[in-house]
Amino acid sequence: MAEFLYEYGLFLLKAITIVIAIVAVIIAIVAAGSRGKKETEGKIEVKKLNEELDTYKATVRRAVLEDTVIKQLHKRDKADKKTEQKALKKALKAHKENPEEALDEKKKRVFIIDFLGDIKASAIKNLRREITALLTVADTSDEVVIRLESPGGMVHSYGLAASQLMRIKDKGIPLTVCVDKVAASGGYLMACIADKIVAAPFAVLGSIGVVAQVPNIHRLLKKNDVDVEVLTAGEYKRTLTILGENTEKSRKKFIEELEDTHELFKKFVGENRPQLALNEVATGEHWYGRRAIEKKLVDLLQSSDEYIVNCCEQADVYALKYVHPEPLAKKLGLALPHALEQVAQRFWEKTAQSRYHL
Repeated sequence: MAEFLYEYGLFLLKAITIVIAIVAVIIAIVAAGSRGKKETEGKIEVKKLNEELDTYKATVRRAVLEDTVIKQLHKRDKADKKTEQKALKKALKAHKENPEEALDEKKKRVFIIDFLGDIKASAIKNLRREITALLTVADTSDEVVIRLESPGGMVHSYGLAASQLMRIKDKGIPLTVCVDKVAASGGYLMACIADKIVAAPFAVLGSIGVVAQVPNIHRLLKKNDVDVEVLTAGEYKRTLTILGENTEKSRKKFIEELEDTHELFKKFVGENRPQLALNEVATGEHWYGRRAIEKKLVDLLQSSDEYIVNCCEQADVYALKYVHPEPLAKKLGLALPHALEQVAQRFWEKTAQSRYHL
């Protein structure tokens, strides 16, 4: 038995060494080959959510209904689909010379885009491409739904993100924003553009305010005889600093800039949601959905899941997502633990079989 374990242990070590060596060489080659090359462009992926919902429905039906009932329902669904196809063919035939006119009689389409915001609104890199893609096909008879989640962040970043949503409004396409967890501060700056804001009962909304926090270690440096010189050209090129001495004048100017940013924020929200009493809601406070609807910060209390399922009953619903391909080196790096796991699994299986025969 001891000799057997020794042989298989030796086999395992050899196998692991070979796998690591091969993967390391491949990663090195790929890394060297890709050095200096531009990042590979991603692509737009489109998923029809109606089909996904139909799959769920079929799965549950098979589990809870009798075969005869399932057949009848399947027959009915097939007939409904055939009727829709006939109607489309008829419309296309009637508008043979100008097929675009037939599209006016088509079933409504809803396009879903997700935005998960961080302090830098980094998701804007994908958002701008996703909106560009949907604007190539969407028209005023369609609807765009943004599933938005963000606690806010940098003013200029969220200002740019909001301007991306404005592109949809400028085309006259109905825009809905769904908030399941949080759309506060910069997140609400984006949400307020929508024709309709849908929020879960305990989603966090509002926080129409501006905050800045600047640490200062000037006294610590002075105590240790460290001088810091801040040289500027322009009276207010630098207001509050981290290392230098902050004066009352510079502090006052900094607060003026905060107040001005807040006024811009309030004006933007007021232009897009004139029904709001800005003096009540632009205090920097936030509210849960149940309170937010009373303040008219939202229009409907509902989860995004419920809203989208309802859309699927009346329209063709498509989820758009811009995806980046994983670098080959990263894929191989992820493959290494899996390869080692497979080697260990084979060793265990052979060991178990030998023990059984012993």
